[in-house]
Amino acid sequence: MIIGRLRGEVAAIGLDNILIDVNGVGYVALAGSRLLSKLSVGAEAEVFIETRVTENSITLFAFATDDERAWFVRLQDVPGVAGKSAMALMDALSPAELMDALALGDAATITRAKGVGKKLAERIVGELSGKAPPMGRFGQFTADPSGSVQAAATPQITGSRAEAVSALVNLGFAQSDAAKAVASAARKDDAAETSALIKAALKELSPA
Repeated sequence: MIIGRLRGEVAAIGLDNILIDVNGVGYVALAGSRLLSKLSVGAEAEVFIETRVTENSITLFAFATDDERAWFVRLQDVPGVAGKSAMALMDALSPAELMDALALGDAATITRAKGVGKKLAERIVGELSGKAPPMGRFGQFTADPSGSVQAAATPQITGSRAEAVSALVNLGFAQSDAAKAVASAARKDDAAETSALIKAALKELSPA
């Protein structure tokens, strides 16, 4: 059985994990400090789960969005990035920040994650730069408005960036060039919507 999402009452919060009571069954899941700070004991919460099964254990990793969970999985495609490092990366950087760092070859931003040094950060950039962002397990879940983690639902800005990159690729630009241009445009205007990002990115891509 693979657990993909849990919704229930937060029964306890630890230093790096949570206990969620779902209809009388308590699930323990590892979680980063950013997610833990949004939760409170006794409140309802919805978290997205990546389940890892080994011969000796079953481990649940909890995330505020399925987008974060998907990036957690993608990061572990890089040699040397295990669950602990991938969790630290998703705790230090939002999906949008990670996409920008990869597109711009910004290894320094990736070293903000605890335990991720310069060499590993450069390897992550080298392996994932220019690749399309990962999809969620079923495209994208829709957050329940009653969930207490509503503020952590998938940011519109992340979707805008992905849509802008996709539009530029459809116009004939290379994935890596489109991602870099959109990342550069987004850093100048972090709140820009898709159309504005495309317009700004086209200026970045156009010859002077």
